[in-house]
Amino acid sequence: MTDLTKRSVLKTVALSAVAAAAALTLLGCGKKEEAAKAEAPAAKVEPLKVAFAYVGPVGDGGWTFAHDNARKAVEKEFGDKIVTSFVEKVPESADAERVFRDMASQGNKLIFGTTFGYMEPMLKVAADSKDIKFEHATGYKTADNMRTYDSRTYEGAYMAGVIAGKMTKSNTLGVVASIPIPEVIRNINSFTLGAQSVNPKVKTKVVWVNEWFNPPKETEAATALINGGADVLMQNTDSPAVLQTAEKMGKRAFGWDSDMTAYGPKAHLGSAVINWAPYYIKAVGEALDGKWATGMSWWGVKEGAIDMVSVAADVPDDVKKKVDEVKAGLKDGSFSIWKGPIVGQDGKEVLAKDAVADDKFLGGIKFYVKGVEGKVPN
Repeated sequence: MTDLTKRSVLKTVALSAVAAAAALTLLGCGKKEEAAKAEAPAAKVEPLKVAFAYVGPVGDGGWTFAHDNARKAVEKEFGDKIVTSFVEKVPESADAERVFRDMASQGNKLIFGTTFGYMEPMLKVAADSKDIKFEHATGYKTADNMRTYDSRTYEGAYMAGVIAGKMTKSNTLGVVASIPIPEVIRNINSFTLGAQSVNPKVKTKVVWVNEWFNPPKETEAATALINGGADVLMQNTDSPAVLQTAEKMGKRAFGWDSDMTAYGPKAHLGSAVINWAPYYIKAVGEALDGKWATGMSWWGVKEGAIDMVSVAADVPDDVKKKVDEVKAGLKDGSFSIWKGPIVGQDGKEVLAKDAVADDKFLGGIKFYVKGVEGKVPN
């Protein structure tokens, strides 16, 4: 081999070695980059911020207390996937709009307004916040990013009426009523229909306080009803004042929205409660999964949203059995509270024999049934 040939071979070997080294270096870099990518943490998913606006204090023992218990159930269900907050004692006025706008500005992407009077303020804010989902309790107006939800509280009122009709001695029942909207009028009527189903002699007196939460007014109303001959009281207000008044005056009463046994154990006949947790868990789950859509929901015994609990020990077994039958019928659809014939206060038929009221009928009730005294306020 000539010197020239040797030099060519050595040069080729050298170049090959350099190329191999370079290739190894590139391969090593590639592996390092792949390892770095594999070791890099996944982007952190920010929790869904969910806010609740309450009309009363969380310690009201009734309506707001029930909503806040459901909020806590949502936290337990979804853990660190969500962050919840609430504002209590939000008036049904322009203040509600201010609170909703503040919630939106704080990054909440799902906002619940938990009383009828929030409907219009929430609609205004929803129109300006298309990237946020809004939920309004007990209303009837919706938007692309706002839906409504409600509970069939009249089912609990009917079961309370069944008990009241058997437990009254004076055949006079009393209701402390809040705001004269179909929801409340429907509950007064259903309470009366429940009582009449076991005792056709009963009559129902009503005192309106025109507020959801005002313990002094509720106390005055309950006192007036008892002085007027009522010995069993129901309420559609948010505090335990009615039950407490019955306890002091030696009469009987029901808890409303939450189990109020502790506020008047001697007076307490049972509590018509709302469990908002099933709906709130469903709504938050849909928001997390990207499946949320506008619409209207109205849940009752069937969905686990309404129940009669803590029925007093002195309520006769046959009455308890009757309540259980009603509950079972509502759950499987075999029983309807609003089934004709039903007659209005003026004696005219409002629901023909065997006719069953649909939700449109129930949502527009503005009359008293026969047996309820007084006039429906304008």
